[in-house]
Amino acid sequence: MDSLFNQVCAMSSEIITKKYSTSFSMGIMLFDKKIRTPIYNVYGFVRFADEIVDTYEGDDKAQLLQEFREETFTAIKRKVSFNPVLHSFQKVVNEYNIDYELISAFLDSMAMDLNMDEHSYDSYKKYIYGSAEVVGLMCLKIFVENDEAKYQQLKPFACTLGSAFQKVNFLRDIQSDFSERGRVYFPGVDFNAFSEADKILIQADIEAEFDYAREGIKRLPENCRLGVYSAFKYYLKLFEKIKNKPACAILNNRIRVPNGEKLFVLTKSALRIGFNIL
Repeated sequence: MDSLFNQVCAMSSEIITKKYSTSFSMGIMLFDKKIRTPIYNVYGFVRFADEIVDTYEGDDKAQLLQEFREETFTAIKRKVSFNPVLHSFQKVVNEYNIDYELISAFLDSMAMDLNMDEHSYDSYKKYIYGSAEVVGLMCLKIFVENDEAKYQQLKPFACTLGSAFQKVNFLRDIQSDFSERGRVYFPGVDFNAFSEADKILIQADIEAEFDYAREGIKRLPENCRLGVYSAFKYYLKLFEKIKNKPACAILNNRIRVPNGEKLFVLTKSALRIGFNIL
């Protein structure tokens, strides 16, 4: 396809990213210019799959998701799609040799949201891997620019960081996930009787993952280190706000980081990176 078509498709994914996530968009702007478009393209794909399972209200969600899966792999194999989001995504997959297994795992987790309201420990781990860790691995493929040795070295850190982010999201979104969709992601937790003890156990798990992931950020290439570190600090800020609220408060309110605080986090992150203080 010609460059104008590719450009228009990429612009579509960038618009999707900026409309749906101000935080993620701000982080992307801190990446090296060369890798911003590929990251937008991954986010556009992820966002649209999530829309099918979370906001579409028709009865044919499973069918739509299956069609989306089939169209995704067709686009990758043909190296073209007239769905602009899938065309942009296939370019990233083919250019950066993103494993098909990562894409399948992500779509499998999206499918779990259609037919699983409560999780066992095993399904919880599988869901987090597919919904969050593999997205981090797709981004890591872009960050290391096809350096397989570097990818394998950083892979455990990327998985752990994605897992920590997702668990913070689960805590932040308890109100909508449980009250509106009836979903309980944390295994063995009854949100009808969600206690401080439950919350403390979940928080300890997240803190351990943040501590481990921090070491991986130090080893990232310069093209992405500031953007990833800023996302890390943003999620830490959100996590601190959640920790400072009682269990009953996060059941009834979605905790947020105001835009002014987000900007402060980004500025402070840039200074810490500049002085190599992580």
